[in-house]
Amino acid sequence: MNIAASSTSPAFSRDLISTTDRDLVATAMSGIEGSFEELVRRYQRPISAYVYRMVGDYDSALDLTQEIFIKVYSSLSRYRAEFKFSTWIYKIAHNSAVDHLRRTATREQSLINGNDGDTFELPIESGRPNPEQESERKERRIEIEGVVRTLPSHYRELIILRHSQDLTYEEIVEVTGLPLGTVKNRLFRAREMMRQQFVEKGITSVD
Repeated sequence: MNIAASSTSPAFSRDLISTTDRDLVATAMSGIEGSFEELVRRYQRPISAYVYRMVGDYDSALDLTQEIFIKVYSSLSRYRAEFKFSTWIYKIAHNSAVDHLRRTATREQSLINGNDGDTFELPIESGRPNPEQESERKERRIEIEGVVRTLPSHYRELIILRHSQDLTYEEIVEVTGLPLGTVKNRLFRAREMMRQQFVEKGITSVD
């Protein structure tokens, strides 16, 4: 199964692009051409970025992303429309990434290999920076990525889901299966660990 999606394909009509995720699932199950490909187009990049940050290896992330979308396609009949599709697919991605890490049983993996397009992002103020500001921000992002990389995996993933993938607390609960209190507590501890390292590194702001 080839999950690659091309926006130039005739199947990607304006109607499909404006269709909700839930309706695309329904039409994909009924065999309408292009429906699942549109879902792939919407989620392939964020899911692959999430998996990459989890496993820290580009080739493994590509393979896992392929497997995830195959699982999604074969599991469409089990999707329940009362839940957000985005949360459902992140849960599948979470399980696949965790299984991979358990299988490899290696030391803590790096989130970033230095590709500018796959850097960990925290919210920054809007506005067009000048070259000097952009250089400073790039250095700051690298410093932040270094701090995130040192977090224990069970803290690191929550930081990724919350700040990189912009999931709500409730969505993180659905994705990870953790109680809401545990999610909030671990995020608090993770942020405190990051804050302490920021202080030690002389980072006074992440904006």
